[in-house]
Amino acid sequence: MNMEARVGVVVEGGQRALNSAHGAVVDAGARKFLQQQQQQQHEHSSKQGLNPQIGTVQQLLAGGIAGAFSKTCTAPLARLTILFQVQGMQSDVSALSKASIWREASRIINEEGFKAFWKGNLVTIAHRLPYTAVNFYAYERYKSFLQSTLCLENQRGKAGADLGVHFVGGGLAGMTAASATYPLDLVRTRLAAQGVGPSIAISFSVYESLRSYWQLQRPDDSTIMVSLACGSLSGIASSTATFPIDLVRRRMQLEGAAGRARVYKTGLAGTVRHIIHSEGLRGLYRGILPEYYKVVPGVGIVFMTYETLKMLLSSIPTGY
Repeated sequence: MNMEARVGVVVEGGQRALNSAHGAVVDAGARKFLQQQQQQQHEHSSKQGLNPQIGTVQQLLAGGIAGAFSKTCTAPLARLTILFQVQGMQSDVSALSKASIWREASRIINEEGFKAFWKGNLVTIAHRLPYTAVNFYAYERYKSFLQSTLCLENQRGKAGADLGVHFVGGGLAGMTAASATYPLDLVRTRLAAQGVGPSIAISFSVYESLRSYWQLQRPDDSTIMVSLACGSLSGIASSTATFPIDLVRRRMQLEGAAGRARVYKTGLAGTVRHIIHSEGLRGLYRGILPEYYKVVPGVGIVFMTYETLKMLLSSIPTGY
């Protein structure tokens, strides 16, 4: 009996050890599986938070509000930029060297008051709201279309493919928005499309590339701050590349106004040559500093507001 008891104890102890080892293996496997599932859910939630899916109405609303809010915040700098751009149309070219941002701002405040910086802002918003609404909506649609058409759905994250899609989609979105918001003014539409298409293409491609890289390196950073910073940098890049086109376009639009003699009679290329001849290469970038002061907060605010509104509106059920 003692031998049988000892054998029973040994067998029972061995069985417990086997059960314990088996349970430990099962528990480890279960924990690993649960950790993988939680990680996948976290990554999925993060992606949904960064690119929330919203309906058509919410997307148009987010884009429109973002553009109107940004324009209101940067209206004073926008007016200063325009003043510097058109100064080259003055007959007294020697007076151009005396101009400065603070001198012009002080002159406006002394002559017209502080509210003058927002003169015509409601008219600007009336244009900017539908423009940015169409711009962001068209960009999202063009991006999805290009990714599905070119079979890039499984290649997201590749820098070359993503950059091409963002650049082409942004350019098409900019031209679509310019055409949609200037349906009755064909000349202005044509001139605007020459500058808006490349500008939006560069802005969206730089923004998306910087944001993707940032989120890859620092995934826990605030989406709002990432959008603000990347949007500001994309604004600098697009303004630097397209500012001469915008300056030429604005001068051609204002030529002949208020009794001014017509100077630019040879189209876009002729206007560029005239500016370089009379003002030098620097003339093509006249007003670039206030433009930077405008786009750094302006474009950053647009993207930040748009991404924030997308996240907020994505929680609202929609049937659209």
